[in-house]
Amino acid sequence: MKHLLAIRDLTAADVHAILALSEQSAPRVLQNKGVALYFEKPSARTRNSMEMATAQLGGHPVYLQPAELGIGTRESIEDVTHTLACYHSMIAARVFDHGLLEQMAAVSAAPVLNMLSATDHPLQALADLLTIKQLLGRLEGARIVFIGEGNNVAKSLAEACALVGATFVLASPPGHGFLESVADAREVLDPAAAVEGADIVYTDVWVSMGGEDSEERRALFEPYQVDEGLMALAPNARFMHCLPARRGEEVTAPVIDGPRSAIWRQAENRMHTARGAMLWMMGVTPETESKNDQEEIEGGAGLFGRPGHVDHPQVAADRV
Repeated sequence: MKHLLAIRDLTAADVHAILALSEQSAPRVLQNKGVALYFEKPSARTRNSMEMATAQLGGHPVYLQPAELGIGTRESIEDVTHTLACYHSMIAARVFDHGLLEQMAAVSAAPVLNMLSATDHPLQALADLLTIKQLLGRLEGARIVFIGEGNNVAKSLAEACALVGATFVLASPPGHGFLESVADAREVLDPAAAVEGADIVYTDVWVSMGGEDSEERRALFEPYQVDEGLMALAPNARFMHCLPARRGEEVTAPVIDGPRSAIWRQAENRMHTARGAMLWMMGVTPETESKNDQEEIEGGAGLFGRPGHVDHPQVAADRV
């Protein structure tokens, strides 16, 4: 039984297999089967991407909230996990405490997928890798620079970069880097120095959901805003953001809405890599035959009979 709780639990071969599965046609391996989607924290992208990925595999997603399950209050974690496994082929959870996921997985009643925890966000990292691969045509040797706090998104992406041979640099204010060293990640204080030679410049909100906000915190992070001046120091870099975004805070509107932004391709890839991750967890192996170049350009969207996503009107014009 395969669980996916954190990127560090995967091998490089696992990551490449998930990415390959994310770009291939969707076998209906979940036909007439359920997937439990437990949300302690709401999310637009996570719910939509997971529900659609489940449907593409033939399954039926069931959205669950804390009041419905009463984990740790009305019933034990073990009893809830066993109960869900009676109806579902997989349990996916978006939680505060990563330990809850580990306890669910330890029951070994059904495969457990981490949709987000306080410490890890593996599905976001996989979508980021797929986006980077599509943008650059490679992962090995790519230089990814994350501007902001060393949060769960940064941590998972740093771990993923280490597995695929990419360089990860975190530029954050003093005291806001990683809580502990992460793989081969490099940490710096100066964002301008960090973006030199970057292929990808990435940022996230200054205050995560449920985090503590203050004027002092905003003042501390203000020099880490990704604006046109910072992007000018990395003239060949594309911009990424996991969303939701606060324009005028961690990023300016001309950057996130500009021609170098890949945020909508990145958001769409949440669905494709969610599908790839579930296929990998169910033991499906990638097809040996490579897909054609047009599907690569479309970022997988062509697999479902509609035009590929256009990142930005100017980018689309450049392709013609």
